[in-house]
Amino acid sequence: MASESLNCPNCGGAVASDKSKCEFCGSRLKTVACAGCLGLMFLGSKFCDHCGRKASSVEVFTDQNVGDCPRCKRPLESLRIEATAVRECMGCGGFWTSAETFESLCSDKGEQSAVLNFIGTQTFENRPETAVNYVPCPDCKQLMNRSNFARSSGIIIDLCRQHGVWFDSTELLKIINFIDKGGLARAREKEKITLRDERDKLRDEQRKLALAERRSVPRGPRFFNPFRTAGNIISALFDPTDPW
Repeated sequence: MASESLNCPNCGGAVASDKSKCEFCGSRLKTVACAGCLGLMFLGSKFCDHCGRKASSVEVFTDQNVGDCPRCKRPLESLRIEATAVRECMGCGGFWTSAETFESLCSDKGEQSAVLNFIGTQTFENRPETAVNYVPCPDCKQLMNRSNFARSSGIIIDLCRQHGVWFDSTELLKIINFIDKGGLARAREKEKITLRDERDKLRDEQRKLALAERRSVPRGPRFFNPFRTAGNIISALFDPTDPW
């Protein structure tokens, strides 16, 4: 891809699009594509130099303790896409985020739209295919668990219970698309049905066990009590309210 002259979002100096650092102010630079005309611009620019479209609000932070990419061991970079804080690997295109941020992203349409737009304009020419293996958490360095998101998406993510979630290359993009198409809502409804079926099965087993215990206990003469019988029938008709 031929380079072109763009303006540094920090000092306004003219810099070639293939440069990773401004030669005037020393700011680190990252090229993204405009969501409107697909023209190149530097991350952090407020407007596209080609069509004038307002760019998504993306800030780059210089942090000391961002950790390394679990895949290619390159230092991560801290970004804030609108309200969503992530760490990105500029080498393989992977993303790291805290569990709290990921929960918010799953439920907030505005955050999903902003991140989706940003990921869609990334200019990585070669997103490497990642091997299926366990990788370390960027924060604690312990191997993370691998999990099928929502149990049914087919998107395998790496999870550290204490610190956050790692998404290889386009996995975050796939998850947002899965949520946008109603996949997460369907998975939650399926989970509710499964839990309800398991609860009903357990209740039936407990009733059978209680009945078997009553039959095994010797009893004295029994006297018919029509009021007690009626009460038992009425009680059986009113089970506890279903929480679902």
